[in-house]
Amino acid sequence: MKRAITLLVASLAACATTPEQRARESQQAFLAAYPVFMHPRCMNCHPAGDQPLQGDASLPHAQNVKRGVDGKGLFALKCANCHQEKNTPGLHMPPGNETWRLPSAETPLVFQGMSPRELALQLRDPTKNGGKSLDAIVHHVEHDALVLWGWQPGDGRAAPPMAHADFVDALREWIEGGAVAPE
Repeated sequence: MKRAITLLVASLAACATTPEQRARESQQAFLAAYPVFMHPRCMNCHPAGDQPLQGDASLPHAQNVKRGVDGKGLFALKCANCHQEKNTPGLHMPPGNETWRLPSAETPLVFQGMSPRELALQLRDPTKNGGKSLDAIVHHVEHDALVLWGWQPGDGRAAPPMAHADFVDALREWIEGGAVAPE
C-alpha cells in the first residue's frame, strides 16, 4: 500500500510539472553530467582526432598510437600491447582494462571540444553515437567495464568529478525529461 501511495504521489507531481519545467530539468541534468564527459577519464578516449589523449592533462599519447579501424590501435601499436587487463601498479604506469580501446573509426563519438549542446545532440543521434538508443547509452555508462574503470583509474590519475551513480542518475533524468539539448 505504501508503494502504491508513493507511486501515486510521484505520478501527480509529474502531472503538475509543465513541459517547460521538464525541459529545463532535462537540460540541467545534462549540464550536471557534462563535466564527467569533459573529464580526462572520458575525453582521453573520445578525442577530436585519431590519437588518444593521456594523463590528467589530456596530452597526445606519447607513443604516437592511432585509433585504427576497430579503435584498438594501428599496426604494431595496438592498445593491448601496453594496456593489460588491469592497471599496472605504480604511479603513472599504463592503465588497464580487458576491453581497452577507443570508439571505432566509423563512429568516433568525439567529446573533446564539444559544447554541452553539441555533445547532447551527438549523444541523441544514433548515426553519430554508434547506433545506440538513449537507453543503450545509459546501459553503456552504467555497466561497461571500460567506463567503470574511469572511477578506479589507478595511481596518479583523478576520477571524474561526480560519483558514478550520480552520473548515471543525471543521464537518466536528462533522458526522462526529453533528452533536451542545452541552449
